[in-house]
Amino acid sequence: MEKFDYARAMAELEGIAAKVEDPKTSLDDIGALVKRSSELVKSCREYLRTVREDIEKEEE
Repeated sequence: MEKFDYARAMAELEGIAAKVEDPKTSLDDIGALVKRSSELVKSCREYLRTVREDIEKEEE
């Protein structure tokens, strides 16, 4: 399994936000972009949760 790249996910989310704000983006495309952003946000949250748990384990 490939290691999660948080920085790349955040950059992709920023790109998605720019596309959604662009009036030239179609509603169909916006739907797909919103779906992708939801997947990225979920992955980012899971990654941050794992990092936090690792830090808490080290502090014990």
